Amino acid sequence: MPIDPELRLRGRLLRHLGAWREMLPGSFVVRRVQCGKPNCRCADGIHLHTRFQLSVLVDGKPRTFHIPAAWAEEVRAHVEMAKRFHEAAAMIAGINLRRLLRRKEEGKRKAP
Repeated sequence: MPIDPELRLRGRLLRHLGAWREMLPGSFVVRRVQCGKPNCRCADGIHLHTRFQLSVLVDGKPRTFHIPAAWAEEVRAHVEMAKRFHEAAAMIAGINLRRLLRRKEEGKRKAP
């Protein structure tokens, strides 16, 4: 009996769960800001400093965490990883729903 392509996709998604172990919730934000020092290059309002932040909900309240520039790309990748995880979870749930509905329909056809 051939394997259902949706089951194959679901299995592949589930086998790759370990790849998402470093995911981070929230949003990665890049801010351009003035530091406030009168003699700084950013005082002209054009040559602003770049700040990186992670915005998340903690206990239902929005929180912002400053991220060192050296960690910015790593943190950005981990936030994107969480988005891909949620997309994969939605795909798995959709596959499971379609399988349940097919099973239900098959049960109706077999009933006398």
